[in-house]
Amino acid sequence: EPLFEALFGECEHAFWLDSGGAPSALAQCSYLGTTSGPDWAVFEYDVEQGAVVRHDASGDFKENGSIFQVLDRELVERGLEPPESPPRGLIGGFVGYLGYECKGDCGATNAHVSDMPDATMMFANRVVAVDHVSGRTHVLSLGAAEDPDAEQWMEQAERAVVNALSGPSPDMTSTGTTPKSPNTQVLFKVGRGREQYLADIARCQSALAAGESYEVCLTDQIHTDAAPDPWELYRGLRRSNPAPFAAYLKLGDYAILSSSPERFLSVDRDRRVMARPIKGTAPRSADPSEDEATRRELQEDEKTFAEHLMIVDLLRNDLGRVCEVDSVRVPELMVIERYATVHQMISNVVGVLDAGRSSVDCVRACFPGGSMTGAPKLRTMEIIDDIEREARGVYSGAIGYFGVDGVVDLSIVIRTIVMRVGGGAKTTTIGAGGAIVMQSDPEEEFEEILLKARAPMAAIAKAVTGSDSPEAWTVQLEPQFAGTAS
Repeated sequence: EPLFEALFGECEHAFWLDSGGAPSALAQCSYLGTTSGPDWAVFEYDVEQGAVVRHDASGDFKENGSIFQVLDRELVERGLEPPESPPRGLIGGFVGYLGYECKGDCGATNAHVSDMPDATMMFANRVVAVDHVSGRTHVLSLGAAEDPDAEQWMEQAERAVVNALSGPSPDMTSTGTTPKSPNTQVLFKVGRGREQYLADIARCQSALAAGESYEVCLTDQIHTDAAPDPWELYRGLRRSNPAPFAAYLKLGDYAILSSSPERFLSVDRDRRVMARPIKGTAPRSADPSEDEATRRELQEDEKTFAEHLMIVDLLRNDLGRVCEVDSVRVPELMVIERYATVHQMISNVVGVLDAGRSSVDCVRACFPGGSMTGAPKLRTMEIIDDIEREARGVYSGAIGYFGVDGVVDLSIVIRTIVMRVGGGAKTTTIGAGGAIVMQSDPEEEFEEILLKARAPMAAIAKAVTGSDSPEAWTVQLEPQFAGTAS
């Protein structure tokens, strides 16, 4: 935290891909950085227009094409071999998000338009890579030989790292000195409302009964006009709900604060591909015997087994389109992982990227993540577009990086807060959803979306009021009138 504040606190565009402290073997590396110097660049994509706007030192330039085409070209032009004994993962490249509506470039159609760019990617040419396993920190800068700006930043970053390592540990009980409003109760509103969500589940099950889909990932957006400081809010979120794919993105007028536990897709330097779907969620309990009973119930639940298996099969099919023949495997199937607030069922699907395919090709072939759509993917996304009343935007998309050496690591955007710094009718939003199958109980499915949104909502309430009490926030369940707190 002190290092991010020192190096990137004043930057308009910056990122922290944050695995520190997560209760998972996946929490191995974190990356902090920005785009800076004469080569700085930020790309914003509008899928409806089919155009990417590039912002850089020479101004703003608009070009036709998809974000995937632009990324592929830019990575070829900027591609380089990693240095000797490189840090794992990101050494520089493009960092940001791909919104759900980028599915329009992946064989699907779109029915809704997001109020944010459909993708934003910054050229990450200033990076601090922290390897939590080896206990090493690397400072990296991309630039032309003897680039004075790059060299100056390296020296500044090295001093900041040394100062952070030699200084006191961050106070994990405090998230800053911003005055709180202890008498305020933060109000969250469920987008379509409980009654409509239950009706939408019935529509999903009608489509299932008609044989149009096997599983539909139905979602909604919970929103609030509360707008705490994004950085202070993220500091609280990473304490209360640490996750292996947490992220903090500063993107000008937008801030994205994620505590995602789910990897969408990764490609390493040996072209090994990994997808790691999550499907199946149950609440944690403070009582160890109760907690274990809940874990066991999730592991043995027939409905969870069915919905999870369908997503694993979908991802095997997606990876089979871009991986070497007979290389796709499932080394882990339906493993239960524990997080701060929930149990999650995960699987691990791997393969080897075909020699004729780039890492961007791999992402495009698999986007959006099957755990956020259902199966079969294309028809199910049409059903979702017909039922859901607004764009998902950043939610259900992907956050992470495309490295200049071909390495990729992207998370699924869940358990994530999206903030419009400029305000608006929906200043702050949290997406939540779940897989609908024939065995789904509508009441339980609605409770599940509230469970999944609970940690982000609680973090917002604490940032506003300073209180951990459930009384600090309430949920309006129906759009037309104040409903019951949940």
